[in-house]
Amino acid sequence: MSKLFTPVRLGRYELSNRVIMAPMTRSRANDSDGVINDIVPTYYSQRAGAGLIISEGVYPSANGKGYVSTPGIETDAQVEAWKRVTDAVHARGSRIFMQIMHCGRISHPSMQPGNALPVAPSAIQPPGQTWTATGQQDFVTPHELTVAEIHEVISRYRTATRRAIEAGFDGVELHGASGYLPEQFLASGSNKRKDEYGGSTANRAQFILEVLAAIVEEAGGDRVGLKISPEMNFNGIVDESPQATYWELVDKLNVFGLAHLHVALFGAPIDYHALLKPRFKGTYLMGGGLDQTSAEVALDAGRADATVFGAAFLVNPDLPVRFAKDAPLNSPDKATFYGGDAKGYIDYPELEATQAA
Repeated sequence: MSKLFTPVRLGRYELSNRVIMAPMTRSRANDSDGVINDIVPTYYSQRAGAGLIISEGVYPSANGKGYVSTPGIETDAQVEAWKRVTDAVHARGSRIFMQIMHCGRISHPSMQPGNALPVAPSAIQPPGQTWTATGQQDFVTPHELTVAEIHEVISRYRTATRRAIEAGFDGVELHGASGYLPEQFLASGSNKRKDEYGGSTANRAQFILEVLAAIVEEAGGDRVGLKISPEMNFNGIVDESPQATYWELVDKLNVFGLAHLHVALFGAPIDYHALLKPRFKGTYLMGGGLDQTSAEVALDAGRADATVFGAAFLVNPDLPVRFAKDAPLNSPDKATFYGGDAKGYIDYPELEATQAA
């Protein structure tokens, strides 16, 4: 039997298989209040054949919102809506972690409370644009966080973790990739601070480590994961010595007893899996453009403990079944990836329906 379909330990949980659903922004929340809409529980329950589902990125506080129609975990209404998702996933026997995503400077004043500037480690305008309620808008020069404000952001991560567990999530994953706030602190190109959160690699890693410490205090390390994407270079992220940066960061993670480290590679010039997996003592999740064959090769070679699939899971709600039966996969409708209604969200057919047709 393929190793994809064997159990694996992830923190305090025994997962039924090693086919993990990646966190994917779908923008199906009410933009005014960050509450997920009524079809979101169906979307996640359809995909509960995964050994673990990692939710779309969810902002911990209103100033962490970076895109139109993305969800939060700050208010009672948001928590109650997410309970319907976790109940639906658990009813089908799977596990689900919430990915907590603070976008930092990758935002726009129109999405911030009181039209404030987005926040960041340094007042450096990133290149590019973000989607707002009125269309694409250029990123702006963000507000540089004071030390007191950094401590407040960390506190919001802590509260978000507490709220996620209250909503029934089995754990949380800190989004430390894609050029969002944790990676903005980590990378030398976006962090020009002169205090304890800037300068050396150790100082630049301090924000992520303090956030993880707060999250772990709330949930326990065996219910916490971290996602990183070395040299993805998305959203204007540049680092002068990325191999040394990630080497040092991962070395410092083991003190937390994390459930998993999720490493997604997109065009990195070196094999970070070979560099980082031996340094991490928890369950190592490999992501980034995998298909069934490449995932099985990685598992058989011991390069990963479990494998993460994004778009393939988006368009194939029963992806593990299709893998097991070597069945063809659905084709994606990229025009419906972000925003909209049920079309391209909960209407992708499962294999049995396709065969019946």
